[in-house]
Amino acid sequence: MEGFFGNCFNMILLMLCFTNLSIAFAHSHMNGFGEQPLAKIAIHKTVLALHSSASIIAVPFVLGTKGEDTQWVTVELESPIPSVDDWVGVFSPANFNSATCPDTDGIGWVEEPYICTAPIKYKYANYSNRNYAKTGKAILKFQLINQRADFSFALFSGGLSDPRLVAISNSISFANPKAPVYPRLALGKSWDEMTVTWTSGYDINEAVPFVEWGPKGGKKTRSHAGTLTFNRNSMCGEPARTVGWRDPGFIHTSFLKELWPNFRYTYKLGHMLSNGSYVWSKKYSFKASPYPGQNSLQRVIIFGDMGKAERDGSNEYADYQPGSLNTTDQLVKDLENYDIVFHIGDMPYANGYISQWDQFTAQVQEISSTVPYMIASGNHERDWPNTGSFYDTPDSGGECGVPAETMYYFPAENRAKFWYKADYGLFRFCIADSEHDWREGSEQYKFIEHCLATVDRKHQPWLIFSAHRPLGYSSNLWYGMEGSFEEPMGRESLQKLWQKYKVDIGFYGHVHNYERVCPIYQVCIYDS
Repeated sequence: MEGFFGNCFNMILLMLCFTNLSIAFAHSHMNGFGEQPLAKIAIHKTVLALHSSASIIAVPFVLGTKGEDTQWVTVELESPIPSVDDWVGVFSPANFNSATCPDTDGIGWVEEPYICTAPIKYKYANYSNRNYAKTGKAILKFQLINQRADFSFALFSGGLSDPRLVAISNSISFANPKAPVYPRLALGKSWDEMTVTWTSGYDINEAVPFVEWGPKGGKKTRSHAGTLTFNRNSMCGEPARTVGWRDPGFIHTSFLKELWPNFRYTYKLGHMLSNGSYVWSKKYSFKASPYPGQNSLQRVIIFGDMGKAERDGSNEYADYQPGSLNTTDQLVKDLENYDIVFHIGDMPYANGYISQWDQFTAQVQEISSTVPYMIASGNHERDWPNTGSFYDTPDSGGECGVPAETMYYFPAENRAKFWYKADYGLFRFCIADSEHDWREGSEQYKFIEHCLATVDRKHQPWLIFSAHRPLGYSSNLWYGMEGSFEEPMGRESLQKLWQKYKVDIGFYGHVHNYERVCPIYQVCIYDS
């Protein structure tokens, strides 16, 4: 079985010994099952119950006065009728009453609610004071990120399922809510190109986006950036089109070209305003890709299904994505020990709550601003009935792939078709999209064969195949019950390509545990 996942883990050790090549890997392993925490809030059922003796105050009033894009906020609240199920929601923009609700035509609401947008996070009032139900007083700490709008805090009684609005706080804001934030590096379509994507509140008629960059300590140049966004009507269903909608701002991408292999470059994000002044981000750096075939240490991290979590304890994410921050923090700690990341699907598990994409880009920015952060499409990014996805499930919460395709760059020929090749030194990565048809005769099947067939194995001996769902083999219970031990039709359609072109390793996510498999080909599964 030489070449087809051929004793791949021993091969890694041999390559480490003889060519200084190493690869680190991890399958998805997070507990991401269950309901999106924000989906537990029946926000459209909110009833006005404002109480003159209830209060909620947030400080400081202005955030990011020293250029920070993240800051802790103190919220002090008091209620004359406290209960164990009281909770505080963070709303952004700060004005969230019915006047801000969109035209309901085509959205599907039975009647116009008082509040038509979910909070960006929430926390129970007794989170830091177990005696809140007796005293009616509590002080909560929230960590906020710059999300292009102001914030307010609201105290609710009645729990998450029957919310009653008791009090609303003052509004607070970052000093420059439109500032460029959360850079995401990615490989371009050629080996000597790096792309930089970021988010801001500046449309192109307000400011010109660009990146100022150059060799560390050397002359700097400027490269312009393109700008994209999406709107509520770009979403396929609810909650993304209803209570989960939040304006994503503007997403800018610049292409840094003709990089010298392995050089260290510095860069910063810029916007030239119409009055000639400039808005700048902090300074970042990255190392350019190695030349194809270069015999050097090249370290790759591959994982999936990480999700996002809240450092302030909001949203009960400790129950939803318990390992997300642990994984992120370990990747930050080890940042000097790897060169590129592949996150193969199921990224923030936003599931139609668009604010969570900002939260995710902020969570991983120390990683994505320093090394290429390559992504793949998962069911929680793409799947929605009757929208062209291979699976007619509602797993994306109505996003149908739009936020993922816009918030992150990947070197595909068509951004709506989430498959691409990436060349990095000794590696050729063929990244498939398990949420679109991959079967023989499909457009994606033709791409996969072309990607595998065109690699020069003398210069790039490592041929890697990856997708979100297990298209090879998995002993997971779901697949065992189906009798397939794989994503149905995956192995049948693709294994002859893996065998023909001698693919070295396949990586998959989706199944939330770790598993590695010996070389297999045309395996038959028999019922006992």
